[in-house]
Amino acid sequence: MGILPIHEALRVAKEEGLDLVEVSPKSDPPVCRIMDFGKFKYQASKKLQEARKKSKVFQVKEVKLRPHTDEHDLNFKIRHIQKFLDKKNRVKVVVFFRGREMAYMDMGYELLKRVAEEVEEKGTIEQPPRQEGRNTISMLLVPK
Repeated sequence: MGILPIHEALRVAKEEGLDLVEVSPKSDPPVCRIMDFGKFKYQASKKLQEARKKSKVFQVKEVKLRPHTDEHDLNFKIRHIQKFLDKKNRVKVVVFFRGREMAYMDMGYELLKRVAEEVEEKGTIEQPPRQEGRNTISMLLVPK
């Protein structure tokens, strides 16, 4: 419609039974649009709802280990990690240390390295093993 005074634009919108909506207030002159604002908000909410429906939510599963975890228990947890990766979930593997175990932090790094090697065909390391706090080491795995 071109450049109109505000009262003229409001009159035109009222005659058509629509709303005058300011689209770009910072431009010179400000850009306004004549539309049904309720319908616009409804369509925007439907688009957002549809986008949420199509997006896939990835969970971060956490598997906790100790530096002296037995061989069988470790294999059991590795199988769980592989199942999580098959279901397209991220997996955070955490090694906890207590008391005198904190003197052997290198055992935790070796343990996480072994876990990463075992699940190599199902997932990759997104965040390499690193110390979090004074008694935990963690690593983040993502599915391939």
